[in-house]
Amino acid sequence: MAVVLLVVHEDRPEAVAQADSLAGTLADGGHRVVRSDAAGFDGNAPVSDLDLVVSLGGDGSILRAVHLLDGHPAPVLGVNHGELGYLTAVEPEEAGAAVGRALAGDHDIEERMMLRIEVRRADGSPGVVDHALNEVVVARTAASQTVRLGVSLDGEFLTSYAADGLIAATPTGSTAYAFSARGPIVDPVHRAIQLTPVSPHMLFDRTMVLDPSTEVGMEVLGQREATCSVDGRELVVLGGGDMVVCTVADRVARLVTFGPRDFKLLLATKFGLEDR
Repeated sequence: MAVVLLVVHEDRPEAVAQADSLAGTLADGGHRVVRSDAAGFDGNAPVSDLDLVVSLGGDGSILRAVHLLDGHPAPVLGVNHGELGYLTAVEPEEAGAAVGRALAGDHDIEERMMLRIEVRRADGSPGVVDHALNEVVVARTAASQTVRLGVSLDGEFLTSYAADGLIAATPTGSTAYAFSARGPIVDPVHRAIQLTPVSPHMLFDRTMVLDPSTEVGMEVLGQREATCSVDGRELVVLGGGDMVVCTVADRVARLVTFGPRDFKLLLATKFGLEDR
């Protein structure tokens, strides 16, 4: 018997309907099913003792699945009920067969680098630790103007930015928010940290592609507050002197794939490059 978590995009009826169908099929096969849209499910609590996670939604649902796993090594199979579906492995019509193959071990695993994020408070009070598959963003609050952020690499100050924010992204996250900020597209199985400014008020406005061993510090300078968000989740509000420190995580996201990965084909398909 396998334990399967279904992470369901509750606002997409077709995803909920497919989750109902998959849950019934899995239960009939003697497997235990846990659903993220079930009454009483604690979305903030990590889930353990799993054999497989099936994400039914878009890329955001996969990010949620990885967050729920909190380092547990269960693989994630993405079923695309979104628009872009850059992280998903199969389309809805393929889901039933794909789940069967995944449970039978007839699949490949693609490991994706993640970031460890630590918030260090200026007053020495306890900070927060989290992990990102896509990115961590330190940005101005909705009510503020630009923020000034100091950047240090391996503990040594590099420069300060006056900007709407800074994005520290993984290669997986290079096609997410960092892409909209004109950052580079990086092969998702590569290992690097990309630091991209958002609307910077300075001439040095390019992305820095850093070795994954680099410790990246982003400190709030001055009195304007900033927000720290991880994979789209607002983590904390930052004040002057607070710092967000990013390093490569000791965990990875394990995504189910079928057959060899074709990065060129993926880019062409998801971004419509062949239609140009």
